[in-house]
Amino acid sequence: MTIAKPAHKRILLKLSGEALMGDDQFGINRETIVRMVEEVAEVTRLGVEVAVVIGGGNIFRGVAGGSTGIDRATADYMGMLATVMNALALADTMNKAGLVARVMSAIAIEQVVEPYVRPKALQYLEEGKVVVFAAGTGNPFFTTDTAAALRGAEIGAEVVLKATKVDGVYTADPKLDPTATRYTKLSFDEAMSRNLGIMDATAFALCRDQKLPIKVFSIFKHGALKRVVMGEDEGTLVYA
Repeated sequence: MTIAKPAHKRILLKLSGEALMGDDQFGINRETIVRMVEEVAEVTRLGVEVAVVIGGGNIFRGVAGGSTGIDRATADYMGMLATVMNALALADTMNKAGLVARVMSAIAIEQVVEPYVRPKALQYLEEGKVVVFAAGTGNPFFTTDTAAALRGAEIGAEVVLKATKVDGVYTADPKLDPTATRYTKLSFDEAMSRNLGIMDATAFALCRDQKLPIKVFSIFKHGALKRVVMGEDEGTLVYA
């Protein structure tokens, strides 16, 4: 009996900050983050190298009202700091679950986290450590989607896995239209012509230029991450 091998050796997992909230209004839901880490641990046990880019919306949402009128660049830096908090929480949960995680930040906060250095990140991945990239790209006006595309290209990931609340890309909103169907595969050109809004334009263009496939799937569906990594019919693949 042959044991099935993972379809991907190295992945970049993009998690939104909102995904960590669970059913809470903002912040980090402990049960949710533990469950997500279990999904990641299952994949690392298959020998897959995992890097994570995490957003900060769950924390920034709590201060968003007070940020009204704040300069856009300043607000973006606040959002980047929120991703550092999420990255620390995620890495700590991973370490407690028996994984070895390293946080690397695009903004220098060396008393708290390591600075992002590409060769070091590659070394950690090759050693089987999970690398959590924080602070986006380190620049305002760029989203964490763009950070995911950038880091994915830099580390030679085979695919960017965009974890969402929906189990793929649909022809219409499945909550509003019961006849909506899930796309199994889409080319970058098809996704653009249908204006599906899978990632922001900068991130999408970067993945397209680098021929870096994007897989959209639900992080809330038990076992979905493993099924994606094993190449099963889960989520929607966007390819060059």
